[in-house]
This record gives sequence, C-alpha cells and structure tokens, in this order.
Amino acid sequence: MADVIIRQAVPEDAEDIFEIEQICFPDPWSLDSIRYELEENPRAFYVVAIHNSKVVGYAGLWWVVDEGHITNVAVRPGYRNRKIGESIIRALIEHTTGEGILHHTLEVRRSNEPAINLYEKFGFEVEGVRKGYYRFGDEDALIMWRHEETK
Repeated sequence: MADVIIRQAVPEDAEDIFEIEQICFPDPWSLDSIRYELEENPRAFYVVAIHNSKVVGYAGLWWVVDEGHITNVAVRPGYRNRKIGESIIRALIEHTTGEGILHHTLEVRRSNEPAINLYEKFGFEVEGVRKGYYRFGDEDALIMWRHEETK
C-alpha cells in the first residue's frame, strides 16, 4: 500500500494504539501502559503505520542488551492483507538491527497461522513453546526467534 507511512510512534499516538489494542486483542494493554511505553520506558521502541492521517497499525519492542522482544503487532481490521503488517515489521527490524539488536524474539498464538507465516518471511523460527501463555483461550504461545547473521 503505497500511501501508508511508517514512522516512530510518539506519545500523541497512544489513544490510537489503545483503540487498535481493544479491537485486536482479547486482553488489551491499558491506555496507561501504552502511555508509559511511549513516554517513559527507555527500553521501548514503537512504530506506527499511518494512512490518511490515521494510525492503522503498530508494533512495539523492548530493547534488552542486543535482543529485541517484540511485544505486540496489530493492524486494524479493514486494513489487513495490504502488507501493512509486513511494512511495520520490516521497519521495526531494520531500525533496531541498525542500532545493534542482533536477535529478535516474540510470542505468537499457536493458532495464528497468518502471523506465524508473516514472521517466517523475516527469518523467525520456532524455538520453544510457552504452555497456556494466553490466559484468554488458554492457548500455548510459540516462541519465535530471528538471529541476525554477523559477518
């Protein structure tokens, strides 16, 4: 989607991110948590996708030494299947790899095949399972990792 802009999230994006959280997840983060991530957490890095001045997707990451733990990736319904999620993840990985992150990890619902397929496009592989990780639906999480090749 050529008219989507990916940029670093700013505190003014908190309410839009919160709205997407509520739509996309059965156990959404609170608005206060999102504000903390954008305003105070020195280890957090978030990007948003903007279409016609509206936040239509986002992704967040926690920076821990040379690892990036991707916390959430979400795209508003109606904007899915337009490669927005792919653009968000690409921007997140490119920026953080450029800043020294060598390993990216995330958890994903075992049943979320579209997300798993997307992460695999970026070199993520399943390296473990967290049993009963998702309290809504009591579903296991696949732990996926992507390791930057160092030359």
